[in-house]
Amino acid sequence: MAKTIAALIEDRFGLPTTVGADRPAEGTVAQLLAHRTHRRYKTDPVPDDVLEIALAAALSAPSKSDLQQVGVVLVKDRAKQATIGGWIPDMPWIATAPLFMVFCGDHRRIRRISGELRHRPFPNDTLDMFMNAAVDAGLVLHGFITAAEALGLGCCPISVVRNHVEKLSELLELPAGVFPVAGLTVGYPSQPGWISLRLPPALTVHTDRYNDADLPAELDAYDRRREGRHATPPSGQRFVERFGVAEPYGWSEDKARQYSVPERHNFGPFIRGHGFGLA
Repeated sequence: MAKTIAALIEDRFGLPTTVGADRPAEGTVAQLLAHRTHRRYKTDPVPDDVLEIALAAALSAPSKSDLQQVGVVLVKDRAKQATIGGWIPDMPWIATAPLFMVFCGDHRRIRRISGELRHRPFPNDTLDMFMNAAVDAGLVLHGFITAAEALGLGCCPISVVRNHVEKLSELLELPAGVFPVAGLTVGYPSQPGWISLRLPPALTVHTDRYNDADLPAELDAYDRRREGRHATPPSGQRFVERFGVAEPYGWSEDKARQYSVPERHNFGPFIRGHGFGLA
């Protein structure tokens, strides 16, 4: 275990720093910096009280205008969980995790409150309201992961459930106005997770104006740092039949290949047909 905040920052970004060298690696900041991805779990179930605590902490997240536009579906029916896992066979941890959850944006609740329960007009069927619900769900998802890790659990978000948004919506009986943002596998880790090296703050943090003038150089250095820590073998490269084997094969090449083909083009039509005008 790293002994200082500086050591955790260095591990996360692969860059030397003296910031936090005088601070012990403890508390919430250390937990966030030490976050690991977990895809292998013990068979032990997640106790109900532990789950309730993590959910309470997650639902304490900030919410736009206090609208609280989030819905969390606990998939406790193992047959349903297996069905979802069957759609995504290259992620076997979906079907085998002790708990699978789906975090949703929920725009239905405020619509029912406004029209059905309080008989008030609701001229806000907009893209902004969709974004508010999606962000609320994302904040709750992150809050749950943080709380779960503090309680000894491990998690792995699953955005690829949106590749199957129509089937997932039907399986979980999501009504109009409720849409999946991400799934989440949860359980007690059976082995250490790994730290995903992040882009340098030089690319993601800007002062007073957006500036990506140094993108080529910073990205090249980041690719080399990531490859040095987690090299991708030729068998793990995307679309080799189309682009060939790259050497080196860094993060930027991987992401460029990932988005060289259409992905989730069904999501927009699904949302527009699922109760959102997006005006």
